[in-house]
Amino acid sequence: MKILTHDDILKQLDHPFFRLISDTAEELALDCYVIGGWVRDLYLERPSSDIDIVVVDETKQTKRPGIALAEALRHKLGKKAHIAIYKNFGTAQLKHKSLEIEFVGARKESYDRNSRKPVTEDGTLEEDQNRRDFTINAMALCLNKGRFGELVDPFDGLADMEDRTIATPLDPDITFSDDPLRMMRCIRFATQLGFHIEEETFEALSRNKERIKIISAERIADELNKILLSPTPSKGFVELERCGLLPLIFPELTLLQGVETKDGKAHKDNFYHTLEVLDNVAKSTADFNSIGEGNGTWDSAKDHVLWLRWAALLHDIGKPKSKRFDPIQGWTFHNHNDIGEKMIPTIFRKMKLPMNEKMKFVQKLVQMHMRPIAIADSEVTDSAVRRLLFDAGDDIDDLMLLCTADITSKNDLKKKKFADNYITVRTKLVEIEEKDRIRNFQPPISGEDIMEMFGLQPSKEVGILKAAIKDAILDGKIPNEYEPAEQLLIEEAKKLGLNMITN
Repeated sequence: MKILTHDDILKQLDHPFFRLISDTAEELALDCYVIGGWVRDLYLERPSSDIDIVVVDETKQTKRPGIALAEALRHKLGKKAHIAIYKNFGTAQLKHKSLEIEFVGARKESYDRNSRKPVTEDGTLEEDQNRRDFTINAMALCLNKGRFGELVDPFDGLADMEDRTIATPLDPDITFSDDPLRMMRCIRFATQLGFHIEEETFEALSRNKERIKIISAERIADELNKILLSPTPSKGFVELERCGLLPLIFPELTLLQGVETKDGKAHKDNFYHTLEVLDNVAKSTADFNSIGEGNGTWDSAKDHVLWLRWAALLHDIGKPKSKRFDPIQGWTFHNHNDIGEKMIPTIFRKMKLPMNEKMKFVQKLVQMHMRPIAIADSEVTDSAVRRLLFDAGDDIDDLMLLCTADITSKNDLKKKKFADNYITVRTKLVEIEEKDRIRNFQPPISGEDIMEMFGLQPSKEVGILKAAIKDAILDGKIPNEYEPAEQLLIEEAKKLGLNMITN
């Protein structure tokens, strides 16, 4: 955090758009402040595109002052500016070039217990700040000429940022009960910023956890996604578990927790192992932020990283259902990857996560995450590496990253052995890809070719012959070329009593 002088703040506000807002507010006799996330991030030296302007009409003469100010700005900016007005909420969103700013009239809120949607009415700046979720989000900078750049911080949000603390402006029980989504936001902000949650605020999370049941799955998933994209996402899941929210929003993950001992044999706590794997993946994918927010490349990288981290979070989700005790082997989790793959659609559907190629990507990595481990734990054969490369296709690099992150043994010798073997696997992957072009390869003779060559209709025999060619290439018996594949095809066809059609 940076301690900003008044001159520092003036430099940050020295932007034509802020000056235009100031001039226009003066003309309309309105008070206006930039408030919330942009102010917080200014002090934390974080990039922020979250610009909210709260507008106050002390005279009570202007109806919907936030919309009035936005419309006046739109008129001044001309056709290059676009405005969206939400009359029911008294808000307006103005877009101009790369800027996106939301205007809202100062308001106070009252809540019905069965809904997080408040009844609002015009209010003062103080009442507007009272309704904010956390002290660090309640700070405001005045944009009016006489007080331009003046900080209004009634709840000592600046001090809380210095102490790296998340706290609510008013009674946290009221704050969380009124809008239970704030409980998720509390943990999300603590995770994103590396802050701790003030004790009384944390206790209120536990007391009000059941209120989360009125929040939609989409809203909860959105906060989980932001936690997953944080520098150390494990912090968020530990806090969710510690306050009792996790069993309510993600019971499958909670079931991973705990260590069971039988006949002196114990297994590791798969919940904390999962979080360690997740953090390992987060460290390996942290550079997506270096691309720079606000462009298509960054959005694509962020999206890819998100689903890779979901795969890390879910890679062992099938272990509770697969756990068995063997008197000789101890605790086993056979086929937990297959069970986990089958669980993912149910989890995604319940959480309203996308049921498309993003889910299939997560499924694929969860299902395959044991394959490189099995290869690295034994002799690394060309055949096994070819099949791994063929089945993983373009996702091979993500799979190897996940599997490397999965090495969390406390035994340094064992950890080094796996790491060394993974280097061997990666080296062979590169060699075989260069030599045999296996990734996403298509056999040189297709099913249509086989039907034409032997006068066949779609049938079991066609599938057998296709598989014979594919397996021979993957096992290294023949190169991925037409003539060797044709010779093998003729030999395999004879075994089925088939002969080529000759012209």
